[in-house]
Amino acid sequence: MKRIAFLLVAVATVVVAVAAAAPRSARTDRRPPPLFGIKIYPGYRDWRLVSVAHEAGSLNDIRAILGNDIAIKAYREGKLPFPDGTVIARVAWQYAPSEVNDKVFGQAQSFVAGPQATSYLQFMVKDSKKYAATGGWGFAQFDKDGNPIADAQLQSCFPCHVPIKSRDYVFTHYAP
Repeated sequence: MKRIAFLLVAVATVVVAVAAAAPRSARTDRRPPPLFGIKIYPGYRDWRLVSVAHEAGSLNDIRAILGNDIAIKAYREGKLPFPDGTVIARVAWQYAPSEVNDKVFGQAQSFVAGPQATSYLQFMVKDSKKYAATGGWGFAQFDKDGNPIADAQLQSCFPCHVPIKSRDYVFTHYAP
């Protein structure tokens, strides 16, 4: 009987030791999840084009605005507010003159996507319950290496979108 009790205590000790050594989550990078909990959507580069934009000033970038199927359907139907499940992505590059194109045109007039912008990738995710405090939208931003940017920067996303509340906080118009 003592032998069985000893064996049970030994097995329990091994189980506790193994459980304590096991990783706490599937995250291997040990960074906390982004403020809104949004990760990079696999396959986002295959989403449909909503529009393109050039931002001057300190951003000085050109960007492609992409939408998942739910976003594209809402844009095409002119549906506001956007339905839950809408995801809009912004991919940005530095704004660069094209010497090759300018030679063809005979003057300086052509600009193209250069290196990836510092905040290369952004997502707006519509979930009216989860993100109720920010107009139903969650925000995420990633650098060119796929790392989420600091939460402090994400806290400025929603206030920037507030002036366009009448368009469900979305800047980009659909360009069919």
